[in-house]
Amino acid sequence: MTAAVLPASRSKTITLWTLRVLMAALFLFASFMKLSGQPMMIEEFGTIGLGQWFRYFTGVLELIGGIAILLPAVSVFAAIVLLAVDAGALVVQIAILHGDWIHAIVIGAILATAIYLQRDRLG
Repeated sequence: MTAAVLPASRSKTITLWTLRVLMAALFLFASFMKLSGQPMMIEEFGTIGLGQWFRYFTGVLELIGGIAILLPAVSVFAAIVLLAVDAGALVVQIAILHGDWIHAIVIGAILATAIYLQRDRLG
């Protein structure tokens, strides 16, 4: 079958799993960077000014969300948590770090799409 003739549900499933795996990989890597104490992360969270506990807190949220997004029963809720983490990162990038914030917008759009595709699981 070509992509043009895939049933809508199969196409949706493939798209959703692609987004889940992509976001899991991204957030698990981000979690590793924070929880393993990479100097760049220590410095960045020092600049934020909330203390290193916030680095650990964020890393744990990313770890839990990165695993949970791969579990269909809780994937939509994990995507919501990760979207909240991403929104926080966007605010910090713009207001405090003055760094590249475009990636946070792209990640947010991907997570919003994953949430939309699973919206039937919210009720």
